[in-house]
Amino acid sequence: MAKIKVTQVKSVIDRTKRQKDTMIALGIKKMNQTVEHEATPQILGMVNKVSHLVVVEEI
Repeated sequence: MAKIKVTQVKSVIDRTKRQKDTMIALGIKKMNQTVEHEATPQILGMVNKVSHLVVVEEI
């Protein structure tokens, strides 16, 4: 599987609880934090829900 790098670029302040929980599920807790994940359908779905808060790069 391909790997992706997900970096938070916008704050989760004033976002819905669902979006905040999705960010935590991705392992992102701070601004400009980067995490790497396998590009599974589940991960890609979570990234799609918070796409306005993150930047995604393929590795």
